[in-house]
Amino acid sequence: MVGPGSDPSDLLGDERLREIQQTVRRIERRDWWLWGAAIVVMLLLVAAVAVLSVPALLKEQDPAFQINVSQSVRALLALVLLFSLHVVYQQILIRRLRSHLAEQFKEIAGLQASAQAYQSLAATDSLTGLYNRRIADQRLAEEIARSRRHSSPLTVLAFDLDGFKQINDSYGHAAGDLVLKEFAVRLKRASRFTDVAARTGGDEFLVLLPECQAGQVERVLARLRDLEVSHNGTSIPFAFSAGWAEYQPNESPQTLLERADLMLYESKRSGNGQVGAAHSGTRLASGS
Repeated sequence: MVGPGSDPSDLLGDERLREIQQTVRRIERRDWWLWGAAIVVMLLLVAAVAVLSVPALLKEQDPAFQINVSQSVRALLALVLLFSLHVVYQQILIRRLRSHLAEQFKEIAGLQASAQAYQSLAATDSLTGLYNRRIADQRLAEEIARSRRHSSPLTVLAFDLDGFKQINDSYGHAAGDLVLKEFAVRLKRASRFTDVAARTGGDEFLVLLPECQAGQVERVLARLRDLEVSHNGTSIPFAFSAGWAEYQPNESPQTLLERADLMLYESKRSGNGQVGAAHSGTRLASGS
């Protein structure tokens, strides 16, 4: 039964794995049976040759015995022929099983690729490629737990693009999408490998900065200079407002985000943002 948190691709993968294990066991059993049968037939042939050879030396002139030897030889040849046919049949079955096994491996590879694509779609924003809000919330809880364990600093940095609705109204939604994607690219470049950048809403972004104090946020903002996109031959500059807050002991994720958002909206209301400026809307947007 599929539980609420179960991934159907994982369940199908487990079922395919059990089928493969059963197929492998069948192949192993057939191989062992063929080896055992071959050894038995060889021992029987050796014994038959030994039994027939010794009397043949003593009764070489006995016509009746020669007839018996001839019949025995034909019987042995018939046994070898039957065994050879059986071996060929078993080899055909083993080949079919291996072919079926290869198909199952292909199916599992396809399931894994689908699962990875599903996880990627579930974790990222389709337009910008950044993490989505759900993953950002999960990572924030993880980083807060790590900050508590190690008493290490953690800062969240919230962004909001200034005049984004006007860009959509003036240049169209295609231009707005270009602005979002360009800002996401610049945000990735401005972030460290350990940072977590996410798009949390229409024109809202969030960056988690582990091992970073509030006073170091300016270094990130300094990398976001000269924001501009080109659409239909027209250069469209844009700016952002930002607010940030450093994690305080025993603070909940929601409270931390609320403090950062509060500083962000205070910055937007103050009207300090300037188009293309690296520090647009950030002078009043710091919280601790």
